[in-house]
Amino acid sequence: MTAPRVAKRVFTIAGAYGVVVLLPLYGLETRIGVNAPPPITHPEFYYGFVGVALAWQVVFFLIGRDPVRFRPMMLPSVLEKLGYGLAVVVLFAAARARTPAAGAVR
Repeated sequence: MTAPRVAKRVFTIAGAYGVVVLLPLYGLETRIGVNAPPPITHPEFYYGFVGVALAWQVVFFLIGRDPVRFRPMMLPSVLEKLGYGLAVVVLFAAARARTPAAGAVR
């Protein structure tokens, strides 16, 4: 399999995964406050994060359609995915995250 075909699949799957994970957050603000208190006190930051993260999923879909053309966007796109994931791992390891991320077992 050639590199552009692999990139097409990887970035399209990453975009789809991001949409599936992020879209439900628009309806979960209250539940997050109940399940992991304290409640969200600045909803503008919460919804701002979700909106920006969803916008980045569009970038993943664009790269998935034409990876050769959008190759310069691959590095910032990967950093977008790693930024959150690494932060959660570090916070959880430092006992600053209340719940493990993505089904990790404690």
